[in-house]
Amino acid sequence: MDTYPNSSVDTTTTFRDYLRVLFRHKAVIAITFITVMVTVFIGLKLKTPVYEAQVKMLISAQKQVEAPYYRELGGYGKVEMALTQSEIVKSNPVIERSVKALRLYGRPLDYEKNFCSPLKKRLVDWRTKTLEAKLETLPTQQKQTLLFRKAVEDLKASTEVAPIRDTNLFTISVSDFSPVGSAITANVVSRSYIIFDLEQQLAELQIKYGEKHLAVKQLKDNIEKMTANLNGEPISAIEAIGPASVKIIEQAQVPIKPTGTPKLLTLVLAFFMSWFLGVMLAFGFEYMDHTFKSPQDVETFLNLPLLGSIPKKKVKEKRLVQDAKVITPYTSSYQTISDQIQLLIKEKNLKSILMTSALEQEGTSTIIANLGICLTHKAGCKVLIIDANLRNPSMHTAFKVSNNQGLSDILEGKSSFEEAVKAVDIYPIRDNSSAVRENSCLNVLTAGSTGLNPITLLDSSKMVDVIKKAGKKYEIILIDCTNLRNFRDASAISSLNDGIVLVVNEGKTRRQVVKSALIPLEKKKANLIGVILNNRTFPIPKGIYNRV
Repeated sequence: MDTYPNSSVDTTTTFRDYLRVLFRHKAVIAITFITVMVTVFIGLKLKTPVYEAQVKMLISAQKQVEAPYYRELGGYGKVEMALTQSEIVKSNPVIERSVKALRLYGRPLDYEKNFCSPLKKRLVDWRTKTLEAKLETLPTQQKQTLLFRKAVEDLKASTEVAPIRDTNLFTISVSDFSPVGSAITANVVSRSYIIFDLEQQLAELQIKYGEKHLAVKQLKDNIEKMTANLNGEPISAIEAIGPASVKIIEQAQVPIKPTGTPKLLTLVLAFFMSWFLGVMLAFGFEYMDHTFKSPQDVETFLNLPLLGSIPKKKVKEKRLVQDAKVITPYTSSYQTISDQIQLLIKEKNLKSILMTSALEQEGTSTIIANLGICLTHKAGCKVLIIDANLRNPSMHTAFKVSNNQGLSDILEGKSSFEEAVKAVDIYPIRDNSSAVRENSCLNVLTAGSTGLNPITLLDSSKMVDVIKKAGKKYEIILIDCTNLRNFRDASAISSLNDGIVLVVNEGKTRRQVVKSALIPLEKKKANLIGVILNNRTFPIPKGIYNRV
């Protein structure tokens, strides 16, 4: 759940939680939307509109010319008849006759360019050049044969035969980039099919009755008339019915609109589906992301109280808050956490607080430095910061003080506590509601430098003496230490401190890693007093957040 500074944490799932997921993964949603829409748009541009014309045919067992050679078709099942007619319609004799009648073999290789988009024209040009280069290597006869066979295969591919359920009817559908061309071609294919049927009858009659039989002459006459009509133009109903065992019931008409889903509807569907897919991916990524993403995650998975969250620092904001005269979410978050720590100190009688993290580079040192500043100058507390991170010290850099004498020098007996502690004079953050001591200053015990194993120094009686001596002179002691996953330093001195605060990074620290890192502390029964969520982000815009 999204919480802005100074707001309480609610463990119930609300509408804001779902909005947080959407805004957190807005880049995923946007990329998905753009990808889907661009892909669909390009796909539509590469798809040339195709028109489909249809001729309706009847499988009949009756003929205008009666002859004893005729075998009834009624004994066949409708499915078998439909399959048989489908194979005949797309057979070479029928298709080749149609190709010759329409001279499709002479159609330009870039015929599609007359109907496609400019984007598709480039693809057609490339495809045409490739085919032309292949044809140039062939002799003229082979070139003509190849073009004819290509026209036959293309017409077969664009021709479909489908039965009409529970009838003796079936349809012949032909697709073409031109609506007029599809109607003409469909009519020519259906008439070629009828001619083929008449030729089968003629062959049987010629064998049985000879060339001079009346029925033979009638069939030849019908074949000549139908051949003359292989131009695709409409013919009369009587000619369409004819003496063949298959009859044209309905001739092809010029289609009004192309086949398939309209482009506008496709874009509308793609628009909604892209958003849906983007949202599903957002929730999918959220489900697979096992890092801490909100204060709710901290309290739910760690079962520890949240002391506060620190927003992700903007580029222009200073690393430390000592010069902050204008209160920002970044500075005010430290003031809120320092107030929370003060309450815990008073309620539970705490003095020394160890701050650590499960992983390295979680921002623990920066948090300790800023909390020390707030507790010193805003709350007026006498604070000591101890840099116990002997492996990678940083407090001397943060406060720009010398690191010649530090904690390691005390533990090795090279320096005294009083000599190693350094006072840091920082511009006070004044607040009328707080009593600020005039001469209060922040004190820092830097890490120093050592060639010994840090765990040996920290896990010694001298470290106990340092904590005790610091407790007598200061009200609050903040101790910085190495991360829990890679080193045992924090675990070694955990029992010396009154409380331990864990720092986790939003979107970086994995929940299971933190739980595993806390096991050594739990075995030592360390007093885990709370968690600070660092680099907190607020994906939901504040204007929307305040209205939902």
